[in-house]
Amino acid sequence: MADRAAVEELVRLQGERVRALKQQKASAEQIEEEVAKLLKLKAQLGPDEGKLKFVLKTPKETLTGKYGEDSKLIYDLKDQGGELLSLRYDLTVPFARYLAMNKLTNIKRYHIAKVYRRDNPAMTRGRYREFYQCDFDIAGQFDPMIPDAECLKIMCEILSSLQLGDFLIKVNDRRILDGLFAICGVPDSKFRTICSSVDKLDKVSWEEVKNEMVGEKGLAPEVADRIGEYVLQHGGVSLVEQLLQDPKLSQNKQALEGLGDLKLLFEYLTLFGIANKISFDLSLARGLDYYTGVIYEAVLLQTPARAGEEPLGVGSVAAGGRYDGLVGMFDPKGRKVPCVGLSIGVERIFSIVEQRLEALEEKVRTTETQVLVASAQKKLLEERLKLVSELWDAGIKAELLYKKNPKLLNQLQYCEEAGIPLVAIIGEQELKDGVIKLRSVANREEVDVRREDLVEEIKKRTSQPHCIC
Repeated sequence: MADRAAVEELVRLQGERVRALKQQKASAEQIEEEVAKLLKLKAQLGPDEGKLKFVLKTPKETLTGKYGEDSKLIYDLKDQGGELLSLRYDLTVPFARYLAMNKLTNIKRYHIAKVYRRDNPAMTRGRYREFYQCDFDIAGQFDPMIPDAECLKIMCEILSSLQLGDFLIKVNDRRILDGLFAICGVPDSKFRTICSSVDKLDKVSWEEVKNEMVGEKGLAPEVADRIGEYVLQHGGVSLVEQLLQDPKLSQNKQALEGLGDLKLLFEYLTLFGIANKISFDLSLARGLDYYTGVIYEAVLLQTPARAGEEPLGVGSVAAGGRYDGLVGMFDPKGRKVPCVGLSIGVERIFSIVEQRLEALEEKVRTTETQVLVASAQKKLLEERLKLVSELWDAGIKAELLYKKNPKLLNQLQYCEEAGIPLVAIIGEQELKDGVIKLRSVANREEVDVRREDLVEEIKKRTSQPHCIC
């Protein structure tokens, strides 16, 4: 043990030397030489024995072992010091790590940031390798299903306010899935991989899923058939009550707990007025390994499409669930913090909105600008700058072209292309008269507005509520 401790100390010191050389921007040859020494020292330690000491470090994110079969989509990197690094796969695991590092046991938060997937991009389906997610999470020890119901309420509010059309939120519970796998005869070692197969039922037929489970994953055909009797069912609270009376499933402790929580969840969802948007779907599995209880996924029932074309399918637009064990995986003492949350796929939402606007032959707005400050003649840059400053100070979203003497036609064309609704035009005559010509880009109507009344007039014209478009 003493020898090993001595080598570990040498590894630590050599690692610090490598990092110092990098900070000093030493030559690549010198860094390579020291890294080689570091790797040689690490090799002396041999295979790790026993339980490793779990140390959290701010620059590293520990992602492996959290996503099951989806782990193949993680971007893995390796720094010159020999440490394994990855681009973050989602915002949930870093959140759990943050709770563990800061010993937080109670928090409610939202987070919008980029994540990365080593996946095959499908631009028309809103599927990218680098994209934004918007997450909302509640961490803490609370009475069952109250925060879970709030997450589903928030998801409904978001999807309704975005005006994407009809949607449905599928709900299931990992404990119910594990319970039915157990009573159907699935070996414990195959739970997660069979779970991943079942999760494909929203995209492919049962026969294809069964063939995968039997042909690729070695499940007995009769076991697959028993699974099929359950996972093809979906409904509301009546299905929950039916399964609570199922002679086999009701004898499984895990499944019984999950069904009991789902029944309670539906009571709260009814009180929130959203039970009609929720479907208990036994085929919903969610591929991520960290889920421990209730899981959910929102899908659009009909995606707008261009005339004569098939509706665009982008898969789920929001999803989430309960992950009570994830924080404990980062805590050296294994202390657990119950958590539940949801994630909105920002790019997928944008794909749908863009398609809807194209179908309606509407412009996709690329700016929030409410008014462009334009000039009708040359040598009016100073006046444009003064007016745009007045509008900014009044809280108006305004801009101007970065040219001294832009042509009026080019300024108007820019508004049409960018979807800017109003143009405030300054001309020599307008300056003499103390007015600004306010032009509506949509119908090309123009009115003279006294300069002191311009802010009020713009606010009146742009005060109508707007959707995401």
